[in-house]
Amino acid sequence: MVKAKIGDEFQEMPLRLCVRFDYRGISKPKGFFFGSKNIDEAAEETREHKAALLRNVPVQGIHIEDIDLSNEVYTVFDENIGGPVAYAPIYVTIRAEFIEDVVRFIMCEEFRKVELIEPEQILLSKYDIERLLFKMNEELRSLQVYLERRANQR
Repeated sequence: MVKAKIGDEFQEMPLRLCVRFDYRGISKPKGFFFGSKNIDEAAEETREHKAALLRNVPVQGIHIEDIDLSNEVYTVFDENIGGPVAYAPIYVTIRAEFIEDVVRFIMCEEFRKVELIEPEQILLSKYDIERLLFKMNEELRSLQVYLERRANQR
């Protein structure tokens, strides 16, 4: 629980956040006779798959309150691949007991934005900040290992 300032008093309460992820649509050929999916359909399918994972796979310290899939898929030009890429946004409302639990949840490639719903103000102790920084370092190292493995597979 984090300490929140409500009026002139401090109370312990969980964090509520709205997190936005944008899932990329990559078109993969299906076969010789059948065409490939367009990038919008691929992004939609990836978003649906990730939403199902969020609903069904527990993340320690995180409670999923709501998953919003209603936003439109959008397309941008990617200079790296020299063509359009589609992204399907998803908004996830979560409740977390500790601020360091959120770090693991948002340290991913698809993360775009976070909005703290409540509390309005948070008091972090020296110990809270140490735990937060340690968790950030841990997640950064995990991300580096993941990216190195992915680069070596190519």
